[in-house]
Amino acid sequence: MRRWCCGWLLLCAFALNAAEKADTKETAKREAARHTVTVTSSKDGASQKAIFYCPPEAARDAKGARVPLLVALHTWSGNFEQGVEHLAHAKKRSWVLIAPDFRGPNRRPEACASDLAVQDVVDAVEFAKKNARVDEARIYVVGASGGGHMALMMASRAQQLWAGVSAWVPVTDLAAWHRDNTISKRKYDKMLEQVCGGPPGPQNEADYRKRSPVFHLAAAKGLPLDINAGIHDGHTGSVPVSHSLWAFNVVAAANGCDNKQVSEEQIAFMVRERKVPPSLAAEREDDSERLKTVLLRRVAGAARITIFEGGHDIELVAALSWLSRQRRGAPADHRVVRDAARPSGAKQVAQ
Repeated sequence: MRRWCCGWLLLCAFALNAAEKADTKETAKREAARHTVTVTSSKDGASQKAIFYCPPEAARDAKGARVPLLVALHTWSGNFEQGVEHLAHAKKRSWVLIAPDFRGPNRRPEACASDLAVQDVVDAVEFAKKNARVDEARIYVVGASGGGHMALMMASRAQQLWAGVSAWVPVTDLAAWHRDNTISKRKYDKMLEQVCGGPPGPQNEADYRKRSPVFHLAAAKGLPLDINAGIHDGHTGSVPVSHSLWAFNVVAAANGCDNKQVSEEQIAFMVRERKVPPSLAAEREDDSERLKTVLLRRVAGAARITIFEGGHDIELVAALSWLSRQRRGAPADHRVVRDAARPSGAKQVAQ
């Protein structure tokens, strides 16, 4: 009898959990539909969906100071509807939010940092500026995983737009990531082949490079840039920590801080051992805006790299706190707020 009761209770718990998940998903869909707008591409005339939120303070007929704009970029396999996850944060801060689709999941040539996709993000910014009172000195972009990849591409392709760019667990070298996924048997190598017309080779090397931030980030010289990676990513997630460190090294050199670059030996150690090498162990920082422990933090001019205890994760509260301190045309503000309350949680990125 007792065993039967335990089984019944367990079954009820599973059913309740499934119902709650379904309800949450349905609520998110309703929110997405309520905030969905259409942005017309200035490059090919295509209609692109986006999540758009304008707080009362930013209405066209409102008075007072203009309002910051947050551009939220979806993950590798995601689309604009992921922008719903940023709505509560935008409402709390009274920021304008736009989350563009930029041609959807990265599985066709038109997506994945193509010229069309880049212009879609620029067009989304212009849409927000036309429909809300945006402070052009405080336009921010944030993304994780494939969104981190696109955030870094936008840092190099449209540097003039941004007050700050926060990229989490980004893919930065597509050919290298194709090799990673061929070994790990994840699906992303096949998606890359759909984008670039096959595996990396002489016939499409230029296309892989054009879509890879690491080859273009020198153009982000002087731009406040926040790059973040979990030390276990590539093991528990799909993007090795090396991708973030390579990106940081490029920007460090562009900012005239070659001495801040992380060596290839140190990068290889972190990828292999899933920990920071002894030579970098002193470069930790206690950051009260973070839930996850900072294992390594280094600043090179306007750019900052953070390696944290975690995997394929983003801490959106920390990202927005850093972005909120940046102003276009002003020096990067990498100060750590010592008296900040610890955030309530972090989010594993769904790719």
